Amino acid sequence: MTPRPSSSGPDPKKTTGKKTAKAAKKAVTKKKVTKKAVTKDGPEKAVAKKTVSQKAAVASPGPEARVREKAAVSPAPAVGDRERLLAGTHHDPHSVLGAHRVPGGVAFRAFRPYALAVTVLSGELRVELHDDGDGFFSGLVPLKEVPVHRLLVAYEGTVQEVEDPYRFLPTVGELDLHLIGEGRHEQLWQALGAHPTTHDGVAGTRFAVWAPNARGVRVAGGFNFWDGTGHPMRSLGSTGVWELFLPGVGAGELYKFEITRPDGSRTFRADPLARRTEVPPATSSVVHASDYTWGDEEWLAHRADAPAHEAPLSVYEVHLPSWRPGLTYRQLAEQLPAYVADLGFTHVELMPVAEHPFGGSWGYQVTGFYAPTARLGDPDDFKYLVDRLHQAGIGVLMDWVPAHFPRDDWALAEFDGRPLYEHSDPLRAAHPDWGTLEFDFGRREVRNFLVANAVYWCEEFHIDGLRVDAVASMLYLDYSREPGQWTPNEHGGRENLDAVAFLQEMNATVYRRVPGVVTVAEESTAWDGVTRATHHKGPSGFGGLGFGLKWNMGWMHDSLEYMSREPVHRKYHHGELTFSMVYAYSENYVLPISHDEVVHGKRSLVSKMPGDWWQQRANERAYLGYMWAHPGKQLLFMGQEFAQGAEWSEAHGPDWWLLDPEYGASADHRGVRDLVRDLNTVYRATPALWRRDTHPSGFAWVVGDAAADDVLAFLRLDADGTPLLAVSNFAPVVRSDYRLGVPDDVPAWHEVLNTDAARYGGGDVGNPHPVKPEAQGWHGRPASIRLTLPPLATVWLRPA
Repeated sequence: MTPRPSSSGPDPKKTTGKKTAKAAKKAVTKKKVTKKAVTKDGPEKAVAKKTVSQKAAVASPGPEARVREKAAVSPAPAVGDRERLLAGTHHDPHSVLGAHRVPGGVAFRAFRPYALAVTVLSGELRVELHDDGDGFFSGLVPLKEVPVHRLLVAYEGTVQEVEDPYRFLPTVGELDLHLIGEGRHEQLWQALGAHPTTHDGVAGTRFAVWAPNARGVRVAGGFNFWDGTGHPMRSLGSTGVWELFLPGVGAGELYKFEITRPDGSRTFRADPLARRTEVPPATSSVVHASDYTWGDEEWLAHRADAPAHEAPLSVYEVHLPSWRPGLTYRQLAEQLPAYVADLGFTHVELMPVAEHPFGGSWGYQVTGFYAPTARLGDPDDFKYLVDRLHQAGIGVLMDWVPAHFPRDDWALAEFDGRPLYEHSDPLRAAHPDWGTLEFDFGRREVRNFLVANAVYWCEEFHIDGLRVDAVASMLYLDYSREPGQWTPNEHGGRENLDAVAFLQEMNATVYRRVPGVVTVAEESTAWDGVTRATHHKGPSGFGGLGFGLKWNMGWMHDSLEYMSREPVHRKYHHGELTFSMVYAYSENYVLPISHDEVVHGKRSLVSKMPGDWWQQRANERAYLGYMWAHPGKQLLFMGQEFAQGAEWSEAHGPDWWLLDPEYGASADHRGVRDLVRDLNTVYRATPALWRRDTHPSGFAWVVGDAAADDVLAFLRLDADGTPLLAVSNFAPVVRSDYRLGVPDDVPAWHEVLNTDAARYGGGDVGNPHPVKPEAQGWHGRPASIRLTLPPLATVWLRPA
């Protein structure tokens, strides 16, 4: 990165003639007087009463000082220190710069590139430092103690009175450093990054960054015209943490870290723990201080009342930048909560909001893991959106991407000149599918960075759950790799033991620290125990990964494959719908119709369906009715709730114009949206559909083998046995007097939902009156009912 030119203030690279320098020095020291002159001044000169030039202070000592002077040392920095400070490779600039007791008094040293003169101010004392060249200034003052001091710095055309950043003790505490070294700092963002604060009574910003391979680190930003030469950081012990407190720097300032690599080259890097960034494509970090006041106390107080797998959970997946293109977080907060609440969803799931340089990645290639994307506003604006969703009774899940990161040379890749966040083995580091880099889960500091990041979103932004992306790519060493491109683990297996340990630690930490949250795995294989507790070992010998829920990718692929077939062929593929119940209770599942299924030529949900426009909508409605009744939680991507025909594009978002009353077919799309609203309403009011989602006792087949009819029927049961009967007819014909076996303790059944209802755009075929059981046994049950099954439709019935 090329340092940015300043938009105002002095040009640090402009050379200055001797005449100009002398004039500037004269301006700084024009009020300096000898001791003899001071005694003749009046009261108005009291401020300068003790002001002396460096020459007077050193050359006119008293008798005792003359004795000490014999042992005095030169205050100028040693040659080695000068060279390392100029090269940006000094690990402890505070040991050289600032004020230090030395034989003969106190040595003051300042490193101010481009300055013409530097004067030390301490109370009434003013001491002009000697210009040692190359931006170094020094002076020896016969003082017994190191005083609190400031600096008066003269540049061409301006004089600035500033605090000396090298007079302050470290701002990162010993406990913080110990926890960082152990990889156990669960609130890492409070120790590292940039934090506006008051230190020793002085307002400024403390900067800290982990860069163990760096030969030196400096802070560059708008406050120093993007030249970090004069602001080197100090290394704190063996932790690899570099720290500097910069007085006068506040919220809103842009900054980066200028890192000197092991080979001596330099790189400008964004802060890995920056809590705010510039709007892409700009890449600087921004100093941030939050002053947001939350209003979701009631939501948080009841969030943990029931675990997610035993509560209604119906999720609307949203890509915020394209849901209503052009809206900010705060503008979205005025529309999204109302829309989602009206449709009855319990939660929204936000595709990744952490900062990412390429919008076409949809947020899945993250560079700013601790910063909400600046495209839509600042971090407090994002908090406002979450707050408003909570106040509307809607939980907020967030996609989280700890599997990999992009190779941008201003971000995490070879951050301090060597592999740091990525694995040191190039084969382990390179993600074969996405051209990105995989995290080194075996390094404790990297694991700490990610675990703390999960906690950060839940604690700082009140996020209710994390949907963890690409878990399968983390779990397997041979994921998308050919033989010879991967190395087995210590047991000879293909499991990534480091990733397993990381996921277990992340889940255990999040659940311990933030009651009421849920973690959700996007895991596309049959890994044993994704949602099993971490301390319970399974048949594979591994403890569970500790997730609360898992996306049921098998159900998604099988059911969509079935629905895409022409009805005449469906009887030959009936098992694609019923197979999910073979493993339905192996994990705690979410049934996802996500963004991945409606892009890249896969077509939107309604466009996957066969037949004409009426049949396509009927198929989608029947499928949604089946999905909402099936064991597991529901997730639906935006646009599918009103049968959008086109694939989703992040460039323009959902086709909202389809709902415009002026559009001739808007009633067709509004009908599907009305169905989604009613599905959610009945679902939330029917505990049989969610309370025992993860228990086999909450489900019972009525008929699962009616392949020739394209019909399946099952009961969902509440803890007290209260049933809901769900029947799907995936054939395009009406089936009259269709007999189904039912329990004999229900006096009558009432149709509570029919996806073929006229208000949804259907043919209005159904069962308008209560249906009473007959004593005739059927399907192995003591009683039976006869129903009219509408074509391409799902009906729900419950006791009248």
